[in-house]
Amino acid sequence: MKKNLKSGLLAVALFVCGAAAAQQPVLIHSHNDYARRAPFWQAYSQQAYSIEADLFLHDGQLLVGHEVEDLTLDMSFERLYVEPLRTLFARNGGRAYKDSDRRLQLMVELKSETEPTLRAVAELLGRTPEVFDPATNPEAVRVVVTGRVPAPADFAEYPRWISFDGVWDGAYTPEQLERVALVSADFRDFSQWNGKGSIIPAELREVERVIDRAHGWGKPVRFWNAPEGTTVYYTFYDLGIDYINTDRPEQAAAFFDDFGNKNFRIGEAREAASGVTGTKRLDKTTRDFGGFHNDKLRLSEGIDLYVPTHRNDGGKGRIRNVIFLIGDGMGLPQIMAAAYANKGLSMLGMKYMGLQQNHALDAFTTDSAAGGSALATGERHDNRHIAMTSDGKPIPSLSDFFHDKGRAVGVLTLGNAVDATPTAFYGHSVERDNADELTRWLLDGRLDLLCGSGIRQFEERGDGVDLIGELSKSYRFVRSVDEIGAGAGKTVCIDERMDEAAEEANLGLLAEATRASIAKLRECSGDKGFFLMVEGAKIDYAGHSRCLPGSIIETLSFDLAVAEALRFADSNGETLVVVTADHETGGLTVVDGDERTGRVMGLYVSDDHSPAMLPVFAYGPGADRFCGVYFNTEIARRIRELAK
Repeated sequence: MKKNLKSGLLAVALFVCGAAAAQQPVLIHSHNDYARRAPFWQAYSQQAYSIEADLFLHDGQLLVGHEVEDLTLDMSFERLYVEPLRTLFARNGGRAYKDSDRRLQLMVELKSETEPTLRAVAELLGRTPEVFDPATNPEAVRVVVTGRVPAPADFAEYPRWISFDGVWDGAYTPEQLERVALVSADFRDFSQWNGKGSIIPAELREVERVIDRAHGWGKPVRFWNAPEGTTVYYTFYDLGIDYINTDRPEQAAAFFDDFGNKNFRIGEAREAASGVTGTKRLDKTTRDFGGFHNDKLRLSEGIDLYVPTHRNDGGKGRIRNVIFLIGDGMGLPQIMAAAYANKGLSMLGMKYMGLQQNHALDAFTTDSAAGGSALATGERHDNRHIAMTSDGKPIPSLSDFFHDKGRAVGVLTLGNAVDATPTAFYGHSVERDNADELTRWLLDGRLDLLCGSGIRQFEERGDGVDLIGELSKSYRFVRSVDEIGAGAGKTVCIDERMDEAAEEANLGLLAEATRASIAKLRECSGDKGFFLMVEGAKIDYAGHSRCLPGSIIETLSFDLAVAEALRFADSNGETLVVVTADHETGGLTVVDGDERTGRVMGLYVSDDHSPAMLPVFAYGPGADRFCGVYFNTEIARRIRELAK
């Protein structure tokens, strides 16, 4: 079943979202609009394409209502619908929507005798041809008559600017069909579906028969008397139903708003707004992030999976190395969405799994500072605190633990190296935005490798410290991931590519950096082993931006890094790999998809963190210790216990 009609009909579905134009995939029809709290204006504020009013010609006046007994003089058609449209067209330069050339449709349901009522409608609307007659104004409102529609043979008796609602089993001449604007049908004539689960197959075939007939005529289709809700919306979209007939215009419009950022399929061009999907919810340190460029949020093919051997998986065994991978903002729904889109993830090949709770010490929902610090130190923290107690005492991290054991230590992030999660593994502060204070901790030389973006935090300092100069006394300071292994000794790599959103051209950058970091730490450690933290930072950014394609692509980038860690663990035999998140971002829910094609649809309920429980995956010696349900502080504690 095709989702869209011919290109001519698609033109009427243009939808404005902010300053960037995006195509709304269906047309929102405000059914029984006069029943809204604010008739006309409520639907108009949601940029509904079509607005419907039931009309009676009563005592010579056109009144709006469902039944005769509902009619009151203050519910006149002219007052509620015609006058607002006249005002809008005068204010907006001859169009319904000021920032769009999209036309508006006014559907008039005739409830009283057809001929006199329709004549009265034509006379009233005909007084303002610049609003209702496309021969006068190409941007004029489309006027469509439904309800007691005249016989097709009588269509020509009425002005050309009046169109009619068609019936799917009607017999129309070509001339009559030109006057048909759409085809409408009572959903209950074909199905008793309540909007939950799936339509009975036999009933579904009947619904599809109506859709096929309308589309065969080149007409959009609408079902009235249908159920409503999220499942209905995506089911009707999948069926190719062009109008969503709704008594809840806000809910329907919200579902289809920015639709491209709620759907993703590898190998498919996405329907999305032009420009950038970004967020203003990021913290001071990460404000330079340029957002997710909509024209790059696509992949021509999926990523390859690494299937671990499980030869040294679980149970006892020496742990020389630990690779701790943190998907910032990566909850189970983010993992599910990426796995469905890619038809698998390497991290899902890890058979030892647990669940972690992640509340901050002072708040039910954690931020990255408290969440990352709990993972780094094994202690609960207040939000905004970086590896530091409420009263300002530094708490040792896993980096300190492994450094004190003589092992090499690395911190790698596909994001800003001075953001909350990476700094939790090398710095201490009661405020995550204290970049100058946090980066000064690098001067103690406890890291062997730091890699991420954020050169501004190293160059533009308020404390007068020449940090790059000071670091260069102990570290090689390089500006590209490609240079991590180019020289001996400790290394700080600040590569601004790490700040860019993942896309097809750079999808493997974090995996490349992970591979180079492992090699560097092995060089620095001799045979003593190493600890490496790897962060997929921008899964979180995608959640703050409510951008499902961005979340999936960032998660796939992160999974490529997981695959590098698993591959090394299999070759080494003495490496523990732990994969988890600091928190979930956005309250993402996967609502629809297709296992065969990998299409995924997801909705965010927030643009901030949620307190959802998070999966923990473990691989290698001691991996079985990470099963069960526990607080996030247990992860660092168990790593220390296993690696002592």
